[in-house]
Amino acid sequence: MILLEEHNRVIYETLKVKFAAAKPESVNVAAVDFDGVQYQISNPGGDKGVITLSAKMRVYEDLIEHGVADLLKREYGDSFTSPEDGYDVTLKYDLASMDEDKDAVAKKASLLKRNCFAAVFEKYFKMQEDETASEKMATVHYHEEEAMYISAQTDRVTVIFSTLFKDPDDIVIGKVFLQEFKDARKAHQQAPQVLFSYGEPPRELKGCPGVQQGDNVGFVTFVLFPRHTNPANRENTINLIHQFRTYLHYHIKCSKAYLHSRMRSKTSTFLKVLNRAKPEAMTDKDKKYGRKAA
Repeated sequence: MILLEEHNRVIYETLKVKFAAAKPESVNVAAVDFDGVQYQISNPGGDKGVITLSAKMRVYEDLIEHGVADLLKREYGDSFTSPEDGYDVTLKYDLASMDEDKDAVAKKASLLKRNCFAAVFEKYFKMQEDETASEKMATVHYHEEEAMYISAQTDRVTVIFSTLFKDPDDIVIGKVFLQEFKDARKAHQQAPQVLFSYGEPPRELKGCPGVQQGDNVGFVTFVLFPRHTNPANRENTINLIHQFRTYLHYHIKCSKAYLHSRMRSKTSTFLKVLNRAKPEAMTDKDKKYGRKAA
């Protein structure tokens, strides 16, 4: 299985080139990340000496109550500024005053979506660390008609993803894929517990408003223990779990593409066999003795 990069490659490569340029260059790049996150890199007011990175993301409104602004201020300092019109968050870089490692700055900027998600995870990981149970479950609508639910107990943090399978084949492949996650714990005892169900929400979501239900709706539950949420491991845990939905659907699509390629290859083989199996014409002798053509 392929682990997807937690940063946005387009954002990283673009900023890396522009930051390292001998003289300021104009830039106007638009990109769309997974989960419909829209990015815009530009020079405000045409000033080549200043570069802004703006992002519009569906999850941002849900993350406000979990302190996303404070986290972005901590991570980006003075680069975190008022958002441009039509966007939720904006980072501003003055090229003349950049004394830091420019490559590292570009890499951190490309982690903007990841750092936004980190706000809710850090909040609930800290609750678990303090052995405090959350009073309510956090709901983050990270994708159209799909959501992530997080709650903290004194000994664990539970993260539930609801995901929509638009193709019936995706459900079949998804079950096989998620079974591997579930079985992995038999070989790796340190792995988090993974549970999944279809149609019926898990009991943790009982009474939670707005939960999607249906035969094509799947629920994946991760049970994270202190060994996953402690300060030494929490950064890696956030890197992996915040993009689980993307990871799941990416591998489902890759599996379908592989199956289709194998089917096309087998069909091509069958056509070659049929082309070689053309019957021979019957001779007069064969007709006389009633023989059939080979």
